[in-house]
Amino acid sequence: MTNFAQLLQMGQQIQARLTQLQDELGSKTVTSSAGGGMVTVTADGRGRIREVRIDPSVLAAADVDMVEDLVLAAVSEAQNRAQGMYEEELKKLTGGLPFPNPFSNLL
Repeated sequence: MTNFAQLLQMGQQIQARLTQLQDELGSKTVTSSAGGGMVTVTADGRGRIREVRIDPSVLAAADVDMVEDLVLAAVSEAQNRAQGMYEEELKKLTGGLPFPNPFSNLL
């Protein structure tokens, strides 16, 4: 019975640390750009897009398809970097034990 109690306590500690990790990742940011910096996207460590910057020269070109492609590329890269940050922090926390990935809905 003691082993079960210890396992339960360990699970609660890991859950508390995961919650703390999510909070910490919410305050960290990653930035990505596309088109040589014409579009820049900043996301938090949870993959939520916080800022999109578009160089005015891109808009002057009036090529909507190009702007859409650049935004999509920058957003995708920012989310990939956020996922990588999450996975690295999770590895430190769990020592490589498998846990659900909150980014799975983004893939």
